[in-house]
Amino acid sequence: MTNETNTNKIFITAPEMATLLGISVGHAYKMIREMNKELEKSGYLVIAGKIPKGYFEKRWFGYGA
Repeated sequence: MTNETNTNKIFITAPEMATLLGISVGHAYKMIREMNKELEKSGYLVIAGKIPKGYFEKRWFGYGA
């Protein structure tokens, strides 16, 4: 199995989000919980502590990857 680079990752974790946005890890977890609630309401399955990279980019930057 090969190591994947950050560009091939499907999910963003709270520590990665904190680094990208310059926020605390605790605040990143709070944001992930909120976004996961949105996804659940839309009928998607979610993973606690992670958010799909494409959804994060769409919600934060206003466009998909």
